[in-house]
Amino acid sequence: MGWEYSEKTKQLFMDAVQGKPGTHLGEVPDPDGIGEHGSIVCGDAMRFTFRVRRHPTDATQDVITEARYLTFGCTSAIASSEALCAMIEQGNYTPISALKIRNSDIVQYLQGLPEQKIHCSVMGAEALEAAVFNWAQRRGVDLKSLGIDVHDKETEEGRIVCKCFSLSEPYIKRKIRELNLRSIPEITNAIKAGGACTSCHHVVGGLQDLLEQVWHGKPASAPPAAPQLFQILPTNGMPRDPEFSPYQFAKKVEKVIDDYVRPSLRADGGDVEIIDIKGTVVYCRLSGACTGCVGSGQTLKMMVERSLKDQVDERIRVIQV
Repeated sequence: MGWEYSEKTKQLFMDAVQGKPGTHLGEVPDPDGIGEHGSIVCGDAMRFTFRVRRHPTDATQDVITEARYLTFGCTSAIASSEALCAMIEQGNYTPISALKIRNSDIVQYLQGLPEQKIHCSVMGAEALEAAVFNWAQRRGVDLKSLGIDVHDKETEEGRIVCKCFSLSEPYIKRKIRELNLRSIPEITNAIKAGGACTSCHHVVGGLQDLLEQVWHGKPASAPPAAPQLFQILPTNGMPRDPEFSPYQFAKKVEKVIDDYVRPSLRADGGDVEIIDIKGTVVYCRLSGACTGCVGSGQTLKMMVERSLKDQVDERIRVIQV
């Protein structure tokens, strides 16, 4: 399945991957602010860096003069990152005033994005926010005293609701309010929560419950108690055997592909097929929207291979066929 991108989106993407002058793919050396958002294992990740022209007496008057990004993602992720950097450099923003940039501004700059790709613009806005918080720490700026919410309780007290993408209850609630999200599909399109295995949609304390809490003031339901485990398990619940047969190895590879990798690829219109397994070498073929994509090599190495190394065997290598 292909996506209907605007001409502006396609042009920004092509310019970036071709490394044309004026584009922003890369990293600012020795940056004044650095922020990250997303997860490579989940399919989208961004690292945002910027440099400022420092004000001699008032750090809040620093001006961003250079912005760069590194992103693992699709056409819309790269184009959204390009748009964000261009907007910041052209707008003569201070780090604090840059926080006013919303994902809707990025979408408007791109002349629209498919609904299923709105999360790419949200990723850019979140990475920018993280970089500004980092700049404030470096420059000794107290953002709280300026009335800026730094969301510190999200990581300190947050219950993980969407385990596939490691998204917490406070974060999801905040984005529901900020982006005026009214349904589970809108949440998935905006921040990817619930977009993989879907198990967090209607469970107690899941996405539907959070929508009810935010918009209708219903009290939170107590999530079910975790079952007692009598062996140490990795985060995906699958014990790693020191030795297993080729058949068992293949079944474990298939399970990780089916449960973790394929849902993320299908959310973006792509898919992956296991062609053969020889020892610890897994031969795969990408299909759908991933076919011929300039980022297909990254997808195999950073998403497919990394997931299999983390959850099956660190010796695994993935080869594209």
